[in-house]
Amino acid sequence: MSQLINALAAREPHGKLEPFSFDPGPLGPEQIEVEVEYCGICHSDVSMTNNEWGFTQYPFVPGHEAVGRIVGVGSAVPGIANQPGNPMGKRVGVGWFAGSCMGCSQCLSGNHNLCQTAEQTIVGRHGAFATRVRTNWGWAVPLPDGLDPVSAGPLFCGGITVFNPLVEAGVKPTDRVGVIGIGGLGHMALQFLRHWGCEVYAFSSNPAKSDEIRKFGAHHVVNSRDAADMAHLNGKLNFILSTVAVDLDWNGYFSTLAPKGRFHFVGVIPNPVPVPVFPFILGQKSVGASPLGSPATLVTMLDFCVRHDIKPMVEVFKMSDANAAFEHLESGKARYRVVLENDLT
Repeated sequence: MSQLINALAAREPHGKLEPFSFDPGPLGPEQIEVEVEYCGICHSDVSMTNNEWGFTQYPFVPGHEAVGRIVGVGSAVPGIANQPGNPMGKRVGVGWFAGSCMGCSQCLSGNHNLCQTAEQTIVGRHGAFATRVRTNWGWAVPLPDGLDPVSAGPLFCGGITVFNPLVEAGVKPTDRVGVIGIGGLGHMALQFLRHWGCEVYAFSSNPAKSDEIRKFGAHHVVNSRDAADMAHLNGKLNFILSTVAVDLDWNGYFSTLAPKGRFHFVGVIPNPVPVPVFPFILGQKSVGASPLGSPATLVTMLDFCVRHDIKPMVEVFKMSDANAAFEHLESGKARYRVVLENDLT
């Protein structure tokens, strides 16, 4: 299948998304092609559109939280996860990763997201603000029954970004866990942690959001700008997940870690973090970070979502209104993820 794909593309940094058509060429032997039904907007789409990371290629088609049905299958595709037989017509999700080598030590050990030659859906290729998008068969994850396709897209980037650390860091149901940044990522983290069994602390500087934050799953809402509120937590938290993309008073948060506690970054902050080594040595504490998750962890996360009725809170725009949706996200008004319903033809 190599007929034209219709999409929306930016032609320069900070440029508006405009209609754009391209010929994707022949379908690769291990690729599948997905007809896009819905696609979430992640802040990474905005960053890439504006070339904030310095490697965007124009014209640029954003979109890496896609949900749709398989309409094309390469000659060497063996199937998709937990779905034997011909995958044609199956509804799947496509996230940040669109391929990995499948032969390195990381891929062979199940850590495909750490593959050194992994391919990203919107890096050096066109994404899912389009009628169709392509991915390696291993990264097309089937949507289980009971998962709403309208709100599922953000799980394939934002969701797995905050779910993967729970698995990789061995977070226990008995742990006290803090979440910094209750937005697009954080509101999903609260839901995961509550159903994981943890005692959940949400750090927020906006008292007006407290009731909503508790509904997402927080047992406690901590005013991060109140020194007394923060001091009350000194030495109590086993794990802290930071989802923000801004610099904060990190020492204030580090002080809330219990012995053997771990501080974990998933938000990309602009500057290096000064770590006070002596208290980390005395308390045997650590700092870590992680990128999304493997296909196997994605499958686990989706099953967990169905079991506990977890889903992102989304606002839906038509894909043809993607510029308005971008402006809504950039203005900070999104509650909490924006999803585009595909109306491109």
